[in-house]
Amino acid sequence: MNNEQLQARKTRVIARGQGNLYPVYIERGKNAELWDVDGNRYIDFATGIAVCNTGHSHPKIVAAVKEQLDRFSHTCVMVNPYESAVELAEKLTAAAPGDSDKKAIFVTTGAEAVENCVKIARAYTGRRGVIAFNGGFHGRTNLAMALTGKITPYKNLFGPFPGDIFHAPFPIKCHDISVKDSLKALDTLFKVDIAPSDVAAIIVEPVQGEGGFYPAPAEFLQALRARCDEHGIVLIADEIQTGFGRTGKMFSFEHADVEPDLITMAKGIAGGFPIAAVIGKSEVMDAPLPGGLGGTYGGSPVACTAALKVLDIIAEENLIDRSNQLGQLFNERLRALQHEYPALIHDVRNQGAMIALELGKSVDEFIPNPELTQSLIAKAAEHGLILLACGFYGNVIRFLPALTMSDELASEGLDKFVELFHSAAQ
Repeated sequence: MNNEQLQARKTRVIARGQGNLYPVYIERGKNAELWDVDGNRYIDFATGIAVCNTGHSHPKIVAAVKEQLDRFSHTCVMVNPYESAVELAEKLTAAAPGDSDKKAIFVTTGAEAVENCVKIARAYTGRRGVIAFNGGFHGRTNLAMALTGKITPYKNLFGPFPGDIFHAPFPIKCHDISVKDSLKALDTLFKVDIAPSDVAAIIVEPVQGEGGFYPAPAEFLQALRARCDEHGIVLIADEIQTGFGRTGKMFSFEHADVEPDLITMAKGIAGGFPIAAVIGKSEVMDAPLPGGLGGTYGGSPVACTAALKVLDIIAEENLIDRSNQLGQLFNERLRALQHEYPALIHDVRNQGAMIALELGKSVDEFIPNPELTQSLIAKAAEHGLILLACGFYGNVIRFLPALTMSDELASEGLDKFVELFHSAAQ
């Protein structure tokens, strides 16, 4: 079967809502490269949306998973647990920012982790309200969609959503939204929509993912921590896309030297195996009653084994340092491209290897350019690249290279991207 035939089969049997960005069907992957069923090679700048931080099919993960499968694949951690889940909880609670005693729970997806954070925060505080931010993305389940600060495509047609969810502006310097603006809006929300004494939690991405790869300024996260402390509100860090070395720290909140009360983890946690976690301060995590948290597949023994190996690889291969090195390499090349196209490239930014190119139409004012963005995505496969778009305005190209990617492969991929940009900008 070739790509065209497989796409035709897929269109017949999989709902259009679960579309695919590229009609490219992958046969195998190795580190930061993919090959499709037609034999075409691609340099992967997406890593399955920040999942394969350790590259595709890292041999140490493959070997560990095969060994686990020879022993058993599932018992349910809530029925007959196993040492790998306990060890993973020990290591994740130790790796999480801050010195507080911490505990963990395991679920299967990032959206589950978000929803469980809200459950835990409400149980701990006895309050109802949750505040999120414009442009934030927190998942596709009903409560997670309500928290998400963008309608299309994530919330369109899917309401009604749960109540007691509120949104505030996220500080984005290049869009003229300052930290002061965001905090003033939050304080206004406390006066107009919900009293702080009725707010269970504030949830924030330290770098907005789907929203456009905008890093939250350290002073903003520190101010949120201070307001949460003042009012007894639980601070939730959504580190699903930013965790596990992606931003040049193990977790992005470390850049601001802030300890959240609860942290969501998923994506890069297990090198491609489905598992997610909530890590948080013990007194907060223990608020729900026994049986109030869990899920059949949460903490899969196969995924726990893979996640333990990911943590080993991050340490052994110095992938946090590597994240910063890759970020610098991409930043330099993309800024050179910006110098060529100042009207089209509004901004280049990165935190570690979470890298963005924001596209516009004018030097003098910010006019989003989603048309150029979509043109680049549409033609990427022809140039041997896998790319992703994002952004509140649909005008950002995001780069999420495997942290195991070599300089040589990164440079080759960036050469291809520059060539692609030249052709799309004509």
